[in-house]
Amino acid sequence: MFGYSSNELWPSLLFIAAGLAVVAVIVGIVVWRGKRRGSRTLAIDAALTVSGWWVTLSALGAIVIVLKVFTADFAEIASTSIWVPWPQDLPCSDEFEPVGAVLNCGGGTISNITVGGASLGLRALAGAAQLSNLAFTTMPAAMLMVICFQTLRGRTFSHTVSRALTIGAVGVLVFGVASDLLGAIAATAALREVFPPDSQWYPMTFSLNVTPLPFAAALGLIALAAVFRQGLRLQQEKEALLKDTEGLV
Repeated sequence: MFGYSSNELWPSLLFIAAGLAVVAVIVGIVVWRGKRRGSRTLAIDAALTVSGWWVTLSALGAIVIVLKVFTADFAEIASTSIWVPWPQDLPCSDEFEPVGAVLNCGGGTISNITVGGASLGLRALAGAAQLSNLAFTTMPAAMLMVICFQTLRGRTFSHTVSRALTIGAVGVLVFGVASDLLGAIAATAALREVFPPDSQWYPMTFSLNVTPLPFAAALGLIALAAVFRQGLRLQQEKEALLKDTEGLV
């Protein structure tokens, strides 16, 4: 995942386009090399390369997150939403029929928080939330890498693939739920560390939410593991049948 923000729309779009172009170039190089070698598994080769890079970059990102916990003096909390009220001096209106465009009074959610001079506990909590989210988003790439690698070895339907998918389903569920919970806890702890209890921005409660995405992803991986186990069983039955009928034809 990559992102960019600017005062204008076009620079952000150009940056995203450049990132997508880099991915396209990598895939193009893999396909070109595969064609030169006469490979018949171009799509699998490309998927294995992209997923391998994804897992590698995620591993490097995990190392950076751990180092920041102990070396940086700030904490970054992302991938969560916490509600905060608008400042009291912010122009807004409670009228049901305002004249012209006006902001309704109330509050809003913030999804990214950076706290300077954060305590070690807050940095560790923020790091745990980031690591959980990173592991959650990397699991699909890791599963794809295992499937492609085993397929290129001629072992698409194997215990290794079905076992990896089952482990991946558990990992997606655990890390997905942990990411939701730790992100919300870290955001609340960050605001409590910054603002005094009498501040309007001091969160009085921990608002925890778990999205259905981890459960849906885990269910999909479990179903995929069952498909591969069924494929392995059919393959073994076919091999046994061929062995039993060998020499009869």
